[in-house]
Amino acid sequence: MMRPRLNAILVLSLLALSLKVMAQARPGWEVYSPWGQGAVVYDFEKQLATATNGVVIKYENTVLTADTVTWNERSGEAIADGDVRVQRGDETWVSQHLAYNFYTHQLQAGQFRMGQPPAYAGGQGLHGELTNRVYVATNAVVTGDDVAQPSVKIRASYIRVEPGKRIIAHNAVVYIMDVPMFYFPYYSRRLGPRANTFNFVPGYRSSFGPFLLADYTWFLNDELDGKLHLDYRERRGVGAGPDLNFHLGRWGDGALRYYYLHDIDPNADAAAGASIPQNRERVYFAYQANPQTNFNVKAMVRYQGDTNIIREFFEREYRDDPQPNTFIEANRFWNNLSLDLYAQPRVNDFLETVESLPDVRLTAFRTQLGNSPFYYESQSSAGYYRRLFPELDSLTLGTNYEAGRVDTYHQITLPHTFFGWLNVAPRVGGRYTYYNGDSGPGQPSEQQSRGVFNTGAEVSFKASQLWPSVQSGALDLDGVRHIVEPSINYVYVPAPTVPPSQLPQFDYQLPSLRLLPIDFPDYNDIDSIDSENVMRFGIHNKLQTKRNGAVVNFLDWNLYTDWRIKPRADQTTFSDLYSDLELRPRSWLGLESITRYDPERGQLNLAYHTLTLRPNSTWSWSIGHFYLANDVPDFPGLGNNSLISIFYYRVNENWGFRLYHRFEPLTGALQEQAYTVYRDMRSWTAALTFRTRDNPTGPQDVTVAFTFSLKAYPRYGVYDDMAYGNLLLGP
Repeated sequence: MMRPRLNAILVLSLLALSLKVMAQARPGWEVYSPWGQGAVVYDFEKQLATATNGVVIKYENTVLTADTVTWNERSGEAIADGDVRVQRGDETWVSQHLAYNFYTHQLQAGQFRMGQPPAYAGGQGLHGELTNRVYVATNAVVTGDDVAQPSVKIRASYIRVEPGKRIIAHNAVVYIMDVPMFYFPYYSRRLGPRANTFNFVPGYRSSFGPFLLADYTWFLNDELDGKLHLDYRERRGVGAGPDLNFHLGRWGDGALRYYYLHDIDPNADAAAGASIPQNRERVYFAYQANPQTNFNVKAMVRYQGDTNIIREFFEREYRDDPQPNTFIEANRFWNNLSLDLYAQPRVNDFLETVESLPDVRLTAFRTQLGNSPFYYESQSSAGYYRRLFPELDSLTLGTNYEAGRVDTYHQITLPHTFFGWLNVAPRVGGRYTYYNGDSGPGQPSEQQSRGVFNTGAEVSFKASQLWPSVQSGALDLDGVRHIVEPSINYVYVPAPTVPPSQLPQFDYQLPSLRLLPIDFPDYNDIDSIDSENVMRFGIHNKLQTKRNGAVVNFLDWNLYTDWRIKPRADQTTFSDLYSDLELRPRSWLGLESITRYDPERGQLNLAYHTLTLRPNSTWSWSIGHFYLANDVPDFPGLGNNSLISIFYYRVNENWGFRLYHRFEPLTGALQEQAYTVYRDMRSWTAALTFRTRDNPTGPQDVTVAFTFSLKAYPRYGVYDDMAYGNLLLGP
């Protein structure tokens, strides 16, 4: 065997010749020296080559880099030494000595490191085959940190790696900052977006004492995943329960959650006089499916064993809906029709509920009648209903009643545009409602019917003016367009044949801080329909400009009020004046305003303002003010006046903090304050939160909690924890 050693020029020429021979035998090879100082020794008879002083070998989608490589073109085997790196697809393997076969993709190494985000591993005695994507190693370390000294890691005597799928470890110990924290005889973790994870929230709360909230997220397959909760609260005891999520394709997605707590001190956070059982539980079920085009099914079950379990232990869920309902709904849509089936039973006796057993509704959307200028729309429903009042300690807070009801509504409109700009839409309609059963609380059961006639018209137009030369750097204006849309909507409804006071109230008018619709079928409180003779005046203004090549609203302002020509006994001549304003003077600066002014008494009944500043990724600040007068109709004595501030600042790449304050100007009390410190630990983020709240009906509520999240599998969406600070305290 001849092993010539040549000078640099001869070496490079021989290397080019040898690579040319190899390329003829198997196309796809590429070999070169990245620094131009490489040397090669080639045995033509055995087709065995040795390259030194740095070499890169590429074959198909595999790249091998090393100081020295000896490889056999015939068998594809390569022995590499010195800063060896093998990259195939999104997998990377690093070692000082490594054996690799370019054809069979078998790999062996002594000490090694590998990485496929978001998981990295290192250890000894590596054996694997890249084709089958299964590797086995001993004395290994698994981490999510792509650094030499990871802050969180798992040491194991044996690991099995299936890149892109999972890592399995035996005799595994979890280390945080080199401190052993947990031991797992067997540890398995999926890789990729559906990876199994542990989450822990340790902390302290006045009504809980020290607590540890733990959950394990698991993914069985594409159809089934979930969580297992195991919580300990020193003053309250142990709580646990599973969450199941199923995904059935066209047959829908659903969730089933159960939670049980044997409460040691169930009345610790209850109102005076309340009686809460020790055995506390909740059930949550949600389902939604589109099995066919234009066919939708929804279902929701939310059972609470007592009045307080959601408020005490599932704070965000309580804030979203403090009085949850249970229902099942099916919708079928056609081009101009919609058929709805809705059933609503009561599962929580302590909540007031109007049961629908069931309600069937057919809606005909506004449709042109042939070639005529007339349009027709209707809505008809039939069902059996029961109004059930709360039951507390075997005491019913009201008189229950029930009845069957059939209701049908039909309307004709004649929309037309005059002069090419004035839109006029007169309408006329009628409603018939039949009741079979109770005629109302405390009245004898009887059958009765009611008729309602309505008419009216809506008049509106839209005008615009363009000023392309208006420019302002301070306000980020590139041309301005003003759009104004005045409108008048007149509704006349004579007194129904039966007044609402003599009808069972199932679909009744709920108190609202906003102005309710006045025309049908948008006004859908069927049993509360009464006489109306009213004009609604509105004016909608928009100022638009160009930013980053797109048209955006610089200002959007809607102003409206009602003039009741013939007010009822419970009405004033003029309603409050409502204003909805949104102003965007810069892309990073926004102001939203909602106000309600009473012109007859000359007072502001409602004011809600928010100012949001987000000029960069370093800091953001949101300031809000909510004011509600004490004597607003339908809300007597429920006045409110509070200021809310949410400030976030990112100190650097590793540290940030969030400040939340809710202040009551009238009493001078800081009702709630929360402070969060964030720490970025490369692949993890951690947050330490302190919150205190003044409880007007009990002692001060103080909470401290620590949360952490793996970046690859974040616990929250972007900005979720900034908008909903209670996420940092647990469920």
